[in-house]
Amino acid sequence: MAMSGSEETFLVRAGRIFLVVCLYWFVSISLVFLNQRLLGGSQLDAPLFVTFFQCSVSVGLCWILRLWSVVCPGTIDFPSVRFEPKTFLEHLGVAFYTVGRSLSTVFNVLLSYVILRQPTSPRALLCCGVIIGGFLLGVDQENVSGALSWWGVFYGMLASVCVSLNAIYTKKVLTAVDGNIWMLSYYNNVNACVIFVPLLLLSSEPARLAASLPVVAAHLHWWATMFVGGVLGFAIGYVTGLQIKHTSPLTHNVSGTAKACTQTLLAVLSGSTKKSPLWWSSNLLVLGGVLRLHLGQEHRDEGEGHSHAAA
Repeated sequence: MAMSGSEETFLVRAGRIFLVVCLYWFVSISLVFLNQRLLGGSQLDAPLFVTFFQCSVSVGLCWILRLWSVVCPGTIDFPSVRFEPKTFLEHLGVAFYTVGRSLSTVFNVLLSYVILRQPTSPRALLCCGVIIGGFLLGVDQENVSGALSWWGVFYGMLASVCVSLNAIYTKKVLTAVDGNIWMLSYYNNVNACVIFVPLLLLSSEPARLAASLPVVAAHLHWWATMFVGGVLGFAIGYVTGLQIKHTSPLTHNVSGTAKACTQTLLAVLSGSTKKSPLWWSSNLLVLGGVLRLHLGQEHRDEGEGHSHAAA
C-alpha cells in the first residue's frame, strides 16, 4: 500500500532526526573520553590552553571549508562551539558526567522562562525537583566513595548553565545567519579564541605551560590527540547546532542527558569500577526526571497545536 505524502514526510523527518541524534551521540561521547584522556593524564595541567587549541583548530577547519566552497562551489555551503569547562573532566571522572551535568535541563527550564518568556507548569517544576534530588544524591555518593571534588561539582554546574544558554541562544540566533550551521560554528569558534586569550593571561597557566611544554613537545602522539580533539570540537559545534535546529533546546538537553547515561555506563564498564545502588539510583532519578519533563513538554506542544488548529 502506498504511503500518503504526510506519512512519508513524517518518516523522512523522523529518520533525519534519528541520524542527527546518533551523530551527536557519537561525536560527543568520543570528545568527552578524549578530553578525559588529555586532562586526566596530567601531562599538561592547562585546560584553558587545551580548549583554546581545539577552538583554533576549529577556526582553521572553517577557513579550509570556506576555501573549499570557493574552489569547488556547490559541494559545500559555507557562507557552535559549546563552552563546556574542561576543568570539570579534570576534577571528576566521566562516570560522574550524567549527575554532574544533570542540572542543564533545570537551567534550561529556568532560563527559557527568563530569556524566552516561555511559561512552565507545576509538573515541570516537580520534574526539576526530581532532577535536583538525583544530583544531590549523586554528589553524596561521590563524597561517600571519596571521589568527590567540590571544584568539579562547581565546574559541572557552570557547564550546565553554559550548555543551557548555548542551546537557547543557538535556537534564537540561527535566523541571524539564515540557519547556516557552518557560519554559526565559525563565529562561535572565533569568539571563543578571542575570549580565551585574556582568560589564559589572567590565569596561572602560562607558567605551567612554560614548564610543561618542553616535556610534551616531543610527544607527537599527545599533539596528534590534541589535533583530533580540535577536529571533534569543530564537529561537536556543528552537530550540536544541527540537533537544536531539527529539534528544540529542551529536546537537545534530553538527548544530551540520555547520551550522558550511556556514557556513564561505558565509563563504569571500561574502568571496571563498582558503584553503590544509591549511586545508580541518582542516575535513574536524573534520567527519569528529564524524560518525564520531555514527555510533558511534548504533550503541551501537541495540545497547543490542536488548539491552534481548532481556532
